[in-house]
Amino acid sequence: MRMILRKQYLDQIKPFMNQDLIKILMGIRRSGKTILLSQIGELLEAEGVPKSRILTLNFESYRHKTLRDDGALYAYIEHFAAAASGKIYLFLDEIQEVAHWQQLVNSVRVDFDCDIYLTGSNSKLLSGELATCLSGRYVKFTVYPFTFREIREFYAENGIAKSPEAVFAEYLRYGGLPQRLAQRDEHSTRTYLEDVLEAIVIKDVVARNKIKNVDLLRRLLGFLLDNIGNTFSGNSLCKVLAREGRTTTVDTVLNYIARLKDAFIILEAQRYDVKGRQLLMASEKYYAADIGLRNVMRSSEQVDTSKLYENVVFLELLARGFEVKVGKLDNQEIDFICYRGNEKLYLQVAYLLDEHSREREFGNLERIEDNYPKYVVSSDLVDLSRGGIVHLNILEFLSLPEGRL
Repeated sequence: MRMILRKQYLDQIKPFMNQDLIKILMGIRRSGKTILLSQIGELLEAEGVPKSRILTLNFESYRHKTLRDDGALYAYIEHFAAAASGKIYLFLDEIQEVAHWQQLVNSVRVDFDCDIYLTGSNSKLLSGELATCLSGRYVKFTVYPFTFREIREFYAENGIAKSPEAVFAEYLRYGGLPQRLAQRDEHSTRTYLEDVLEAIVIKDVVARNKIKNVDLLRRLLGFLLDNIGNTFSGNSLCKVLAREGRTTTVDTVLNYIARLKDAFIILEAQRYDVKGRQLLMASEKYYAADIGLRNVMRSSEQVDTSKLYENVVFLELLARGFEVKVGKLDNQEIDFICYRGNEKLYLQVAYLLDEHSREREFGNLERIEDNYPKYVVSSDLVDLSRGGIVHLNILEFLSLPEGRL
């Protein structure tokens, strides 16, 4: 099957190509970072860069096992640079598998005429030693799974006819990891998602962080994914786990959550006091980085469609380049406050708007005393916009072209 161009990311990366800045693509495992690297390579070739000057190495491949040693990798790049005639382009996939890679990358940047692109599945790529070695010399991009629009584009590109409603129902069940679209049936799709989830939990979280209580980690992750969009504190989570017979400490819970965030399997939305204009330091919300992974992990069979919608909208906003926070307005909640450059908007999400929920969702926005755009998103087909607050059906919202939100 043909993969689509991930244009929104390519447009972000293009201005930095051929600059002395290391380009770092981060995101959850299997979100499409490797595909994106290949598409950057195709752009370079279209601009006249010969393949002989492009070196692509995937350090999760057994073929490149010996190159996970930083000395061996440096020697390999040195040999490649000597054989090339001109600037070389280095695509180093899952770079965190290489020992002492931070110093290696900095040395390569200094020693050779090169343009460097890295990918990694852990947000700690940009912490500690890397920040010291490469301060001011890198730009980062977070790569998310396919959005609803991208899934529709993929099907159209491959001649697969599906209605928007069918694609959305599938998306709510299986999420947006690109490779799951190549699976033939429900069994193979679920098996694929379970395998990806296991790789993230065991390789990206347990092994990398030497976590001993794997059962506690799984139970905590399962609870967070069951309760996407709800607020929690470390104390409240400890109490939940204690009721399941898993006694632990607040420090352990917060440490495990941090490691899950590092692996991008859960995403955090900080809470913001609209009136006080400050971040609140407790009771964040957590969302799944991919709905499909959430659905194969969750322990409860109950379905809260409003929370699924909220998660989908959250991911859509992130993919469109917004910084997203959860708003607190006195005792009421604003689902999302979104920032992008000089833009700001408020957004409420609901499954269906009956008389009571309509007053709550619109009423909360009406209490905000500024003139930034305000939206309510639901599955209702009738336009319920009022008082300058725009109502959008969720398929309409997810289908909006870039720049229309």
